[in-house]
Amino acid sequence: MTSKETLVSTFAEIALDDEVRDTIGSDLRSFPNPVDDIDRSLAMLRVTFSKLPIDQLQAILDFGRHVDTPGVALVRNLPVDPELPETPIDGEPSKDKKTFVAETVLLGLSQLLGEPVGFTTEKSGRLVHDVVPVSAGARSQTNQSSHVFLNFHNDIVHDEVGRYDVSNPDFLVLNCVRQDGNKEAVTYYADGRDISAALDPEVLDVLRRPLFRLNAPGSYVRDVAKGADVLSDLVPVISGPAESPEVAISANGVVGETVEAEQALEELQRVCREVAHQVKLEPGTALLINNRKGLHARSQFFARHNGRDRWLQRTYIRRSLWTIRYRGVAGDRRVH
Repeated sequence: MTSKETLVSTFAEIALDDEVRDTIGSDLRSFPNPVDDIDRSLAMLRVTFSKLPIDQLQAILDFGRHVDTPGVALVRNLPVDPELPETPIDGEPSKDKKTFVAETVLLGLSQLLGEPVGFTTEKSGRLVHDVVPVSAGARSQTNQSSHVFLNFHNDIVHDEVGRYDVSNPDFLVLNCVRQDGNKEAVTYYADGRDISAALDPEVLDVLRRPLFRLNAPGSYVRDVAKGADVLSDLVPVISGPAESPEVAISANGVVGETVEAEQALEELQRVCREVAHQVKLEPGTALLINNRKGLHARSQFFARHNGRDRWLQRTYIRRSLWTIRYRGVAGDRRVH
């Protein structure tokens, strides 16, 4: 893990001791599928995760509510399912999973940060996303890929208002169900504070101007737009106070309006690689990511598409669902 020094730490690590892991795990092994009654499940998980030591519980809560806290946190020694079915090869949920420890760990951590939310254009509005390599998307700039470096980006959401950085998740959580066979996949996180400190001031100034159009997420382009780019209104890539900037980049492409803007985008990706924290996720680890404070990426890795590939589960989280109520779907309070 590497990063240029800033005034605040941009990376945190929390490790449960074995007794806490086993106490929480005992509750979760008998838990039903949490998405069947999500609000009741989240209430029950709040009770279960209150068994964390107070310092660790506060660290996760503070991660979700304060401006000056790290943008990424690795949580270690979490409970895992006693046995696993094959990794899904189509990006859909497994139909053969007998226990829901991974799902409840994911949602238990998520509810400490805010409200899990689903979007109709991402994984069919599901609250728990199975992130696995899919052969058809192996070289795409999406979560289905494996054969390419997934560029530094935020998880964004297509929105008819023309801005894709408004209703996007505030946080996401990645929980590792199965590591890739060669143990080579790396997840990166570059914090906006580290990025801004490393950029040439003139490049930073360009990135702060509304000179960029974000392309809609790959899932939207693939499933809704039939492969055509769907570009946002002009927006800055970096915005907000210098000491707490927000960064907005889409994995599926950003178009700069000028040559200078395009060059700034290239420099941004270079600097992200330079300052990024690096993590290899394995079963029993989860990554908490602030989706506004920084950008994340993933290395390429070898996928066999044989049921033994890398398997993460992911949630999207909003601090409040109130500000995206205009996107609400009738009959499901958490899907937008």
